[in-house]
Amino acid sequence: MPNIRNLASPHWRRWTGVQNRCLVPFTSFSEYAPIPDPTTGKKDIVWFALGRDWPLAFFAGMWTEWLGARGPKANPVVGLHDVYGFVTTEPNAVVKPIHPKAMPVILTTKEERGVWMQPSWGEASALQRPLPDGCLIIVAQGAAKQDPPGGSPFATPRGGTDGHRPNPRSVKLSGEP
Repeated sequence: MPNIRNLASPHWRRWTGVQNRCLVPFTSFSEYAPIPDPTTGKKDIVWFALGRDWPLAFFAGMWTEWLGARGPKANPVVGLHDVYGFVTTEPNAVVKPIHPKAMPVILTTKEERGVWMQPSWGEASALQRPLPDGCLIIVAQGAAKQDPPGGSPFATPRGGTDGHRPNPRSVKLSGEP
C-alpha cells in the first residue's frame, strides 16, 4: 500500500509507533495529469520538486516487515520483506489541479524529520498537513515515466551504476545522527 491517509483507522494505528516510522528520501515525485494529452490520448506525467535544483527532501513514511511473495508473477520472491508507504494529506494549491485527492506529507527541515522520528505521536501526527503552496513547483511534464533528461542531479542510482541501491536503513545523510 503506497499511500497511508487515515491514521486514526485501526488498520494504520498499529503502525504509528516510532518503531514503524521512517523517512523516505526523494528529490522529485510524480502524478498523472488528470486529463489525457489530446495528441497522444495518454495522461502526461507531472513531476514536482522543492526547486529547480531538485533538493533532497523526505516523505513521512511507515514501514513494517511482511511475509509473503513479492515481485513478478513469473519469478516471485517468497520470504520476509521490508515494506513501506507514504503518509498523505490534503493537496496544496500546486498539487490539487493535478491530483485533487491527496499529496505526500513532505518534511523539509531537520526539525520536522526529528519530530517524525521521536516517540510523541501527538507531535508527529501534527505533521500530516500539506506543504505550504510556495514550497513546491512543477519541474517537468510529459509522457516519460523516468526523470526527464537533465532533470534530477540524482538520476544515477545512489548505490552505483549497476542498479543496486543501498538498504534504506543503512543510508546516512551528511550531518545527520
